[in-house]
Amino acid sequence: MIRTQLVRPRRDPVRPPSGNAGGVAPGEAGRPLAWDGGRLLPADGVEIRPARMDDDERVRGFLKGLSPHTQTLRFFTGLGNPGASMVRALLATDERRDVLLAVCEDAVVGHAMSFRGGGNDVEIAVVVTDDWQGRGLGSRLVRRLLRRAAAGGARTVGMDVLGGNRKVLSMIRKEWPEAVMRVSSGTVEVSTKIDPG
Repeated sequence: MIRTQLVRPRRDPVRPPSGNAGGVAPGEAGRPLAWDGGRLLPADGVEIRPARMDDDERVRGFLKGLSPHTQTLRFFTGLGNPGASMVRALLATDERRDVLLAVCEDAVVGHAMSFRGGGNDVEIAVVVTDDWQGRGLGSRLVRRLLRRAAAGGARTVGMDVLGGNRKVLSMIRKEWPEAVMRVSSGTVEVSTKIDPG
């Protein structure tokens, strides 16, 4: 299991686009954004933001809500009742670890983390709740995580994928056709270059 992060950056307050209060503006990769009383959010209402230590109960609820199949694809085992130490590990951030959460209203619907070290500049792991799978949220989390890693100097990324996780392996082949994949004990070790763009 990977750990995670950098310091949360300070951001200037977001103002609605002029003449568009309550309207829609283009966002990441052309996604429409909706003004939500103080911030711009994608039209699906999901905010991707750095994790905070006060997210512990949200993350615990997120983990409990994952199906056993999804738990196994991400953690290579079922979780049962996630303990405090596991939740802390999934929220821990420092100069080597980064954690992003996808939050809809007050519920965590996705978790992505990176860890600097190992055979690549950064190792990543991502999981999205069952109800949000297949909507591109995992790809959004990965892109944001890799942009942050590249800004910190990372040039290569690695990940371990369960051999039966055909959706993720297919996405990797599509997004990173040059990725090197090596099968090892039922998992696929993936390594590729980070596109800093």
